[in-house]
Amino acid sequence: MDHCGRDWMSALPERLWDVPLTDLAIPGSHDAMSYCLDVNSPLVRTESDSFRFLDGLFYCITRPAIFKWATTQDKSIEEQLSMGIRFFDLRVAHKPHDSSSDLYFTHVIYTHLTVLETLSSVAAWLESHPREVVILACSHFEGMDDRCHESFIFHLKELFGSKLCPRTESALTLRRLWASGYQVILTYDSQSAARHQQLWPDIPYHWANQPTAQGVISYLDRCKDQGRPEGFFISGLNLTAERYYIATNPWQSLRTLTMSNWECLTKWLERQVPGSEPRGLNIIAGDFVGTLPLCSLVISLNRKLVQENGSLINRWS
Repeated sequence: MDHCGRDWMSALPERLWDVPLTDLAIPGSHDAMSYCLDVNSPLVRTESDSFRFLDGLFYCITRPAIFKWATTQDKSIEEQLSMGIRFFDLRVAHKPHDSSSDLYFTHVIYTHLTVLETLSSVAAWLESHPREVVILACSHFEGMDDRCHESFIFHLKELFGSKLCPRTESALTLRRLWASGYQVILTYDSQSAARHQQLWPDIPYHWANQPTAQGVISYLDRCKDQGRPEGFFISGLNLTAERYYIATNPWQSLRTLTMSNWECLTKWLERQVPGSEPRGLNIIAGDFVGTLPLCSLVISLNRKLVQENGSLINRWS
C-alpha cells in the first residue's frame, strides 16, 4: 500500500475500491486554511465585545497571541493535498465593511487568501490527480446573507462542475466515484444547501475541546463506546486551549502544545481501526498535518481492513 500521500487512494489495494469511503480511514485537516491568517485583519463577528475591546486597547499583545494560537496548519492547501489530506475543514466568511463580494477563511481573524482562489487551486490539483477524492467541508459563513450564499454556491458549481458528487449518490466507493468522474464531496453547513443536490449536509465532528492528549483520547474513546454515526464522521485529534490557559502560558503556542502531546496521540492512533463496526473510525483530523506524520499514520490504518490473503476483515482493538 502506497503511503506517499499524493495518490494514496488510487494506490489502495483493489479489494478496498468497493469499500465505502465512510468505512475507510481518511486524513483530515482541522482549520485547514489557518496557515495564511492575516494578523492585521478584523476579528470575526462572533468574538465577544469584551475581547474586541481588549484587542483595541492592547493590539500589540493580543495579535501575536491570536496568531500563535489560531494558526493550526503550516502548509499550503496544495501541499496538504500532496501529503495525503482528503478532508478539509473550511470556515468561510465575508469581512465586515468590505464592499467587495470576496470571501475569506477564518479562525478568530481572516486569511490573506480568498476562498475562490484557494478552491481554484484545489480544482487544478484534482485535474492532475483524477483518482483522488476530497471532502470539502464549508461552514460558519459569518456575514453571509442569502444572496451571498447563492452567489458562492453558483461559483462552487462552476468551479468543480461534474466533479461534484451529488448527495443522492448511494454508492460512495472509489470504484463507483471513479466511474462517474466524481472527485469532490462538498458539505455545506447552511439551510441554503437544501436546494442544491450537489451539496451535502454537515459531517459530525467529534471535538474534545481539551488541552491535553489524554483529555482528547478519553473523549474520543467515550464517543467510540457510543457507536459510530451513520455515514461520514470526524474524530478530531486537535487540542484546544481556553483563554485563561493562553494568558497564563505566554511562552507556549498551539504548535508547542500539539508537539508536546503528539507521542501520546500517536500511540492511541496506531491502535485504531477503520470500518463499519461501532468502534470503527473514519475521518481523523488534526493540526500541523504537514509537520506531523498524521497522513501516513491514518492511511496505514486501512491495511487493517485487508488480511494477508487478500480478504476483507473487521479486526477491532
